[in-house]
Amino acid sequence: MLAIIAPARLASTRFPEKLLFPIKGKPLILWVAERLQDQVPEIPRYFAVDDLRLEAVLRDAGHKTITTRANHTCGTDRLAEANEKIGAEWLINVQGDEPLVTRGQIIAIESLLKEGAFMATLATPFTTRADFLDPNQVKVVMDNAQNALYFSRAVIPYDRDGFEIFEDDWVASAPAYRHLGLYGYSADFLRTYCSLPKGKLEKVERLEQLRVLENGYDIKVALTDELSIGIDTPNDAARFEEHLNRI
Repeated sequence: MLAIIAPARLASTRFPEKLLFPIKGKPLILWVAERLQDQVPEIPRYFAVDDLRLEAVLRDAGHKTITTRANHTCGTDRLAEANEKIGAEWLINVQGDEPLVTRGQIIAIESLLKEGAFMATLATPFTTRADFLDPNQVKVVMDNAQNALYFSRAVIPYDRDGFEIFEDDWVASAPAYRHLGLYGYSADFLRTYCSLPKGKLEKVERLEQLRVLENGYDIKVALTDELSIGIDTPNDAARFEEHLNRI
């Protein structure tokens, strides 16, 4: 069985209680829940919550929740606890702050898992120099089989001869991609992941997926041209509301 679990933690440093933040009168978490229901109605969907207010908002709207411990240090650990109750063979981790996730993105992850990937994620081409230089937009480089070689907030690869002058057209053709925070796991590997020690690179970059690479496991990467708006700040919420006003 495949299941979607969205880790939903209410605490947020950059945007306190953002999952309950109202956008056009509806809490952000419900925009995500309704998007998933619309895009992949055939896949069981759960929200792994750490707060009774999140649980109430979701359940009152008819969505399934699983209450998890509040002291998890990352969403993956919350996912693993939730799957102890669900028992899915494959899991897709959709962030609770990604209200524009698409069916195509989810099916791409599902396909990699069913082809045998232990862990899978998504990436999309960069289009501008500004985005490529932004440390909040994580870069990923891959080998020829589309296994991730490294994830970084830094500019990778570094163009030794042209860094000072590269423009948008160079970025669009560069062998680096913007990482999108959608993940898939086999249940067996998810349990393995949670037993791994936190890595040195993970601690420096603050990117939990580096724990996988540091311990010698592969992460398969699917490419997509479908972008989403992750809500990390109040400005992101305003951008999403502007998007809703245009459609």
